[in-house]
Amino acid sequence: QVQLVESGGGLVQAGDSLRLSCAASGRTISAYRMGWFRQAPGKEREFVAQIGWSGVSTSYADSVKGRFSISRDNAKNTVYLQMNSLKPEDTAVYYCATETTRWGTGGFNPASWGQGTQVTVSS
Repeated sequence: QVQLVESGGGLVQAGDSLRLSCAASGRTISAYRMGWFRQAPGKEREFVAQIGWSGVSTSYADSVKGRFSISRDNAKNTVYLQMNSLKPEDTAVYYCATETTRWGTGGFNPASWGQGTQVTVSS
């Protein structure tokens, strides 16, 4: 069973950048799509970004498109989320997720989650 550990969160000012990391252990992630989600206080968890097995295919929520970039290093079994031009509305706990189906297609189906990392953006 895969374990996911997020890191890189923190308190920043609006306009700053952060890079989140998600380190996987227990199995290789190279054959699995990976994603980032976030949950703000009082709100439901929402999709942020996903990346295909090779790293070529990516997709983003409209709210972060052009500001966030997802990438992966399969050799390090790690996924990243580069967040630029952060806004106060980006404040949330950010979660890494993976599917359990290899070579997944269609809609992203998160099955394993990390514990999350807090991102707080002050105005």
